[in-house]
Amino acid sequence: MDIDYHKYPFPRVRHHTNSQIYIPHHELHVIPNGYPPLRPSIDWTECFTNGSAPQVLDIGCGWGKFLIDFAELNPQLNVLGIEARSSAVTWINGVIQGENITNAHALFYSVANKLPFIADQSVSHIFYFFPDPWFKKRHNKRRAFNPLFLQECHRVLQSTGTLYVMTDVPEVDQYQCELLDSTGLFTHTPVTNDSDWFTIKTDQELFSIEKGIPYVRRVCKKR
Repeated sequence: MDIDYHKYPFPRVRHHTNSQIYIPHHELHVIPNGYPPLRPSIDWTECFTNGSAPQVLDIGCGWGKFLIDFAELNPQLNVLGIEARSSAVTWINGVIQGENITNAHALFYSVANKLPFIADQSVSHIFYFFPDPWFKKRHNKRRAFNPLFLQECHRVLQSTGTLYVMTDVPEVDQYQCELLDSTGLFTHTPVTNDSDWFTIKTDQELFSIEKGIPYVRRVCKKR
C-alpha cells in the first residue's frame, strides 16, 4: 500500500494497442505480432510462491494498482491479473518482484480465448473494471464482456463467487446489464454506498473522482 512507484519508471508505450488482440485466436486469418500467447495450462509455481492456483482474477488489470493493493490486503489469496499489453505486464511483475509480493502475478493474455487454465469453481472474486468502451457499433465485437466471457466467469466462479464490474461509460453499463439479463447467469445489483465496496481504488476510479466523472459499480452474483 505504501509502494514508492517512482522506483519503477513506466515504459514508453503506444497509446493504442492492436485491436486484433481482442479477437479470438481462431477467428484470425493472420496472427499479428504481439498477439498474447495461448495458455492451455499454467504451472502456478512460476506465478505464486505457494504454488497454488489463483482465487482472484483481475481482468484487464491495466498498470496493476488495484491488483497489487488487493493482494497486499489479502495475503491469504493468490491474485492473478490478466492484461493484453505485454509492456504493462512486464512492469507490473517488476513491481511485484521488487516489493516481494508473493501472492500476486500479472499474465500477458487475451480473455477472448477463454480461461482454460482456470479450474471449474475455483475462483471467489473476478474484477472487471473500466474496460475499453469500443463505442462504434462495428467495434462492439472487441468488447471482452460478451456471452462467452460470462459463461467462463460462471464456470470458474465458486457457487458463492462474485463478479464485480465498474465503468464510467453509461452506454457500456447499459450494454453489460442487458447482457447479464439476457444470459441469465448472474444477478446484478448497483453499489451506491462506498461502505459496500472496496476501500482500495483503481487509477481510473481515482481519476473519475478527481474530475467529477460519475461511474457505476455493480456486484454480480452467480445464479
